[in-house]
Amino acid sequence: MLILGTVIVTALVTIGLTALLVNIFERKQEARNPFFTVVPLTDETEDPAIWGKNFPLQYDDYKKTVDQERTRFGGSEAIPKTPTQVDPRSIVAQSKLEEDPRLKAMWAGYAFSKDFREERGHAYMLDDQSFTERQQVVKQPGTCAQCHASVYVPYKRLGKGDLTKGFEIMNQMPYTEARKEFKHPVACIDCHDSQTMQLRVTRPGFMEGIAAYKASQGIQNYDVNKMATRQEMRTFVCGQCHVEYYFKGPEKRLVYPWAKGLKVENILAYYDEAKFKDWTHADTGALTLKAQHPEFELWNQGIHARSGVSCADCHMPYKRVGAMKISDHHVRSPLLNINNACQTCHKWPEAELKARVETIQERTYQLRNLAMDALMDLINDIKAAKAAGKTDADLALAQDFQRRGQFYLDFVEAENSTGFHAPQEAARILGESINFLRKGQLAVRDPKALTPPTPPTTQTAQATK
Repeated sequence: MLILGTVIVTALVTIGLTALLVNIFERKQEARNPFFTVVPLTDETEDPAIWGKNFPLQYDDYKKTVDQERTRFGGSEAIPKTPTQVDPRSIVAQSKLEEDPRLKAMWAGYAFSKDFREERGHAYMLDDQSFTERQQVVKQPGTCAQCHASVYVPYKRLGKGDLTKGFEIMNQMPYTEARKEFKHPVACIDCHDSQTMQLRVTRPGFMEGIAAYKASQGIQNYDVNKMATRQEMRTFVCGQCHVEYYFKGPEKRLVYPWAKGLKVENILAYYDEAKFKDWTHADTGALTLKAQHPEFELWNQGIHARSGVSCADCHMPYKRVGAMKISDHHVRSPLLNINNACQTCHKWPEAELKARVETIQERTYQLRNLAMDALMDLINDIKAAKAAGKTDADLALAQDFQRRGQFYLDFVEAENSTGFHAPQEAARILGESINFLRKGQLAVRDPKALTPPTPPTTQTAQATK
């Protein structure tokens, strides 16, 4: 019996050891072969579902961007909506205009005063752009497609192989016509080379914008796809769309205003020099600007950028699946994924890290509200002065202060982190916004008592970084 027992134990140990070795071998094989080619991919493979046959783990994550989960100051809730012929969506995000009606006064006379909602995940970017009420108020150009659709293949198709030529053609098309050219929201081919899987920049607007910025630093002829490091690319692929921009000239060319630098005063100085306005404020006559979503610019002023931390490190952190290490393609707020997004570097409990972020955001939001109140006061003062008979010439300085204060406020309002990407810079911007707006009120009363604001020179602005 003893011998039989020994044989059985030995057999079980041998089987267990063999199973362990087989498992280790399989994991090592998985690590050596991060993917298996199930279907061939080309530079024309647009559908992410086809890429997903070769990269099922990343594709499964990509599909999760349909979720609607909010944090204290970001994300969105799923609001039911009755579909119409004009807008077939049955679910939308909550309206920011209903959350804070002051935004309607801020954007009076501009399409954003009609419809402005919380941002949803990448899965919704195309539908939300196609069916927003802003499309009904203003006929938008095809330029919008650069950041709301998978446009790499359509650009090449329109340009007969020339990406920039296709970009220029689509910019000048009405959005409703351009919409027929694309099918998907941002997809695999917009960020990855189909043969090497390397990250790449595919948006001509970013290629030109980052080259102009590098030129301001003395680096000429910068080619982002040849000269950027791998870690830089893990930010640049996101910075293709999460930026400030405008449509230049009658050709509606998408331009990132970075030729003087990335800080808010650099960008305002660029717009002042170009004499650019987004619209004339309906109540005050000020030549106003609408900030877009300058995440890349504000991140550049923060500690994470200074420490070499990329967008992907926090919003697409690495994770282990079996033996493989992959980037999480469920792109979302780090607050919804603190373990992988934050605790890789910060060895603090999740509750502590969440509290730190929300403290920064709460303080930023309070400052934002002070700036918003100051803007409402200035708008009301200018309206009252106009009703009392003052002319635009009388109010020119006050209107200029509104342009500046409103743009600074909007720079933080439109940026999608409520100050977290660069807390001190966000507070500085809002403080300067309040100062501009209160000076505007003084200018309504006595413009001769104030010195008109002077945009900083490029050298001065760069030196403050």
